[in-house]
Amino acid sequence: MAVDAPAHSYSAELDIRLEDYLDDKLQSTTDFESLDTLLANVEVQRSQLQAQLDHATRELQDARRAAEDRQGGIARSIEDFMQLQESIDARLKIVAESNAPEEAIRRLERPMKQLHKVELAYQYVSLLHDVENLRLEARSHLPQSPKAALQPYSRLKKLSVRLRELQAAADEAATHLVGYVDKITQDLWDEMKNTMSKELDNILKKRNWPQGVDTDAEMDTEWLESFEKLIDLQVPEVLYSEAVVTLLPFEVMAKPFAQWFRFQFMGNNATSIPQSFGTFAIPQFLSLVDKWEGFFRDNLGCILTSRFHDTKVRDLSVYMDPACALITALLPVMREKINAMVQHGLRNPQFLSSLIVQIMDLDDDIRSRFNYDGGDPDQGWAGLTSEVLEKHFDDWFKAEKDFALERYHAIVNAPDARNIDYDYSGSGKMKPTLGAVRVTDLLKSVTSQYERVRRLSHKLRFLIDIQLDILDEYHGRFKDSLDAYYTITSTLGRTLHGVTREQAAALEGTGALETLCKVLGSSDHIIATLKDWSNEEFFVTMWEQLQTRAKRADGQGNIATGMSYDQVKDRTSAVVGSDSDGGILFDETIAAYARRRKAAEEYLVTALADSHQKAFRPYMAKAQWTTISDGTHVETSQLSVTPELDEPLTVLKRNLAFLASALSTAVYRRAWREVLEKLQDMLWANVLMTQSFTTLGAAQFGRDLDAITSLIDRHIPDGSVTLSTLKDGLKLLNLPLEADNGAISLQQASDRVFTDNTEAKKLLAELGLETLTPANARKILQRRVENSE
Repeated sequence: MAVDAPAHSYSAELDIRLEDYLDDKLQSTTDFESLDTLLANVEVQRSQLQAQLDHATRELQDARRAAEDRQGGIARSIEDFMQLQESIDARLKIVAESNAPEEAIRRLERPMKQLHKVELAYQYVSLLHDVENLRLEARSHLPQSPKAALQPYSRLKKLSVRLRELQAAADEAATHLVGYVDKITQDLWDEMKNTMSKELDNILKKRNWPQGVDTDAEMDTEWLESFEKLIDLQVPEVLYSEAVVTLLPFEVMAKPFAQWFRFQFMGNNATSIPQSFGTFAIPQFLSLVDKWEGFFRDNLGCILTSRFHDTKVRDLSVYMDPACALITALLPVMREKINAMVQHGLRNPQFLSSLIVQIMDLDDDIRSRFNYDGGDPDQGWAGLTSEVLEKHFDDWFKAEKDFALERYHAIVNAPDARNIDYDYSGSGKMKPTLGAVRVTDLLKSVTSQYERVRRLSHKLRFLIDIQLDILDEYHGRFKDSLDAYYTITSTLGRTLHGVTREQAAALEGTGALETLCKVLGSSDHIIATLKDWSNEEFFVTMWEQLQTRAKRADGQGNIATGMSYDQVKDRTSAVVGSDSDGGILFDETIAAYARRRKAAEEYLVTALADSHQKAFRPYMAKAQWTTISDGTHVETSQLSVTPELDEPLTVLKRNLAFLASALSTAVYRRAWREVLEKLQDMLWANVLMTQSFTTLGAAQFGRDLDAITSLIDRHIPDGSVTLSTLKDGLKLLNLPLEADNGAISLQQASDRVFTDNTEAKKLLAELGLETLTPANARKILQRRVENSE
């Protein structure tokens, strides 16, 4: 019933619709007449409906088949996808376990490289095309418009510079391309300069330059316009160049000068020989510049000012001063001449030495006469000397060192080298040996050789490897001399090494004193000289430069070429590299010589003391101090000096006179103070405290002491003050047995001295004997024979 219900409903609906149709068509009997027509129409409509139904049925069937096909296709696609997924998963598993990606990459590398090469080649060709276009564009503007030609050239120059920068960042790649662009750029620039230079050169030929031009003349308009074109062409080069650029118009105008210089001084004539360089070539070069200096400044100064006044080179004389620009243009020919002279000098060291000095003089003349700064207004022109030394410093240094050492050995081996130069300074000054004076003169000459050198490392080489080496070697001679003296004079030295007769004879008389004075005076002379040098501007500046570089090095690496921080510090000063305000270049050397000076002075004092001890030995052994006089009072001034004192006085006088001529006043007095203290101790211990004295003996001892002190005072004003203790002792020893006019007698003094210390001090104060102690006073009074009785 569920199935039949819709069918029954559908049939009923058709019946109703049929009834409605018939009712509509057959409303009267007349309508039956058209029944055939009606049936025919119905048949036609039925046929149409049947056709539509058939068509719809076919479309339905087609749609169902398409749907079935689509459904089957989707199913197959899903199946294919699942199979593909399974295949991919399997292959991924295989790839993960194999080297397939690397193999694939390797297979692709070659094609990719080929592709990269093609792209690179295309870029190369494009770049070269641009370069050629820029070159042609620049050439098209010459010689009519050099400023217009600069625009494409500037672009080409920037391209060249940029390629260089990129090449550095790319590990020097594309060498040929960069080199080619550089060459094209340089060739273009040379071509541009040559083209413009020919124009000025033709103008100069028309005017018979320089023979046909007076130095007081004015340049005509055509000449100046051509000059301006060349300057305009070079302005970018000048502004962007790090090095000094020779201005092109000056280079053109300097050509005849250079040709003349080559003919005169680089040909086969007499003025071309090396010996004529300083006497002809240099003076003529300077005269040439001096002759045309005014002409160039008067005519071209305003043009250079207009082009460069508002630029970064406005402070450089090589661009602002026409005379300096002319010098820059002429320097290449002078360099050529100097290089030829240096080659000759390398085979002749003596000539090389004089040549460097001549070049230094030339540099100084150019700087001072023409205010030439070489493009460096702050530091000044380094000079042609710096260029030569940059290549040949070692050759020059070796020659100078060989000459200095040869001269040094000749000085120290000269027969009179060890003689004291008594004429070196006036009275009261230290007297060095002739050798010491000549050595310092030699060192001064070495300084004059390198004081104009610019580089600190070069100056340090001269200072340390020549001057300080010589000073160290000379110091070694002083040390050896003192060691030899000690060996000869000391008991241990004589025992170990023995002494020859000649060595002993050399120290007789003032021989020992002279030997020591040579070391003492020469050491003092070296020290004084080095201290004076340290206050000179050259060495002060050198010390400041060394300190600056040493602080920057911070104790690491080299301060100068081939010289480490420690090497320089050990040879110059311990404060190198520190923040100390003190210190000089010669600290270590001065300290070494000061030790030799101190040792020589100590040996000198000892030698004098030994000389006096030997001379006074017979006097101290005299046993006649107990001679009894006729009276109780003896006048000291009436006595004669003890005969045994004659030899000591002679020796003392000889020593005083000799040292007065060799030593400075300060050293002389200092040494004799120590010597006289030893003499006082010797007479005190061996005579005053050992012998017994009668009134006559005490007076005789006092007379002898007066002779000694008067001799000392004649040579050393107030020098006998050193013997004041001994003099006070003799004054106490010479108290009279019987006192007159309230004076203190020997007995009274003895009673009071032996009472107690307080009374003894009062007595000594009354007698004015400030240097004596109560204990010494008792001992002295006990030496009087009268007290022992």
